[in-house]
Amino acid sequence: MKYLEVTFKTHPCNETVNDVVSALAGEIGFESFVECEGGVQAYIQQALFSEEALADMVAAFPLPDTVVEYAVKEAEDKDWNEEWEKNFFQPIVIGERCCIHSTFHKDVPQTEYEILINPQMAFGTGHHETTSSIIGELLDADLTGKSVLDMGCGTSILAILASMRGAAKVTAIDIDDWCVNNSRDNIALNNISNISVELGDAHLLEGREPFDVVIANINRNILLADLPRYAACMHPGSEIYMSGFYVQDIPAIRERAESLGMEFVHHREKNNWAAVKLVMKA
Repeated sequence: MKYLEVTFKTHPCNETVNDVVSALAGEIGFESFVECEGGVQAYIQQALFSEEALADMVAAFPLPDTVVEYAVKEAEDKDWNEEWEKNFFQPIVIGERCCIHSTFHKDVPQTEYEILINPQMAFGTGHHETTSSIIGELLDADLTGKSVLDMGCGTSILAILASMRGAAKVTAIDIDDWCVNNSRDNIALNNISNISVELGDAHLLEGREPFDVVIANINRNILLADLPRYAACMHPGSEIYMSGFYVQDIPAIRERAESLGMEFVHHREKNNWAAVKLVMKA
C-alpha cells in the first residue's frame, strides 16, 4: 500500500497548533502523525489523497495569526502505521482507573478498566486532551443499563469504555470507513458484543429512539451544526458529553445547547482543550 508523506510547517509552532493540524488532517483521511522540527509529518494512503481537500484545509485553518505550509512527497515504502505505533503510542492511565494500551505493550499498569486498541492513527489513543477528558467524564458517570451514542467514534475507545461501565447498548458512528473498520477490530479485541458501528454522519440519527447518553468528541463547527440532531434523539434527563474545542469556545457551545433545551452542568479543561456536560431538561 503506497503512502504519501505531507510535512506541515506551522508558524507559530506549538502543541496547540500542531494538534489542530493533526485533527483537521485526520478528517480528510490522514492516518498517522509524527511531530517533526517546525511542525508535523502526516501520512495518508495515496489512493485517498486529495490535493484540493488539503489546500482547502490549510486555507480555512481556524486559528488566528497562524500560517501553515505543507510539502508532499511519496513516503518510503514501509508500514507507517506500525512504525508510529511502536515508537509513539505508549500506554496511558487515566484517573488511575483506566489503562489504554496496545497488544504489543508489556508490563502495563493494572487498573479497574483495561482497554486494548490497535489504533494505527494519532487520534483515538486516549493521549489527546479531548479523549482523556471524556474518559474522565465516563469514569464518573452512571452508565449502568443505559443506551449510549458515540458520535465521531474514531477507534471507539469511548464506546468500549461505556460498555465496560455497564451500558446496555452502544451505537458508534463515524464518517470514515477506516475508523469504522478499526473500531470493529478494537471492539472484537476487547470481547465486547453490545456495540454496533455505523458509517455516516448525524443524518443517521433521524428517527432513532432516544439515547440516555450522547458522546460527541469532534470539533466546534460540527458540534454547533449537529447539536439539533443530537437534541432530537435525547429525552428529558439524557446526558451529553462534548469535546473537541477550546475553553474559549464553551460559551458558543453552551448557548447553542441551551437554546435546544439543555442545561449546562459543568466543564473540565486540559491544556486549553475543553469538555462539557449538559442534561436535557424536562
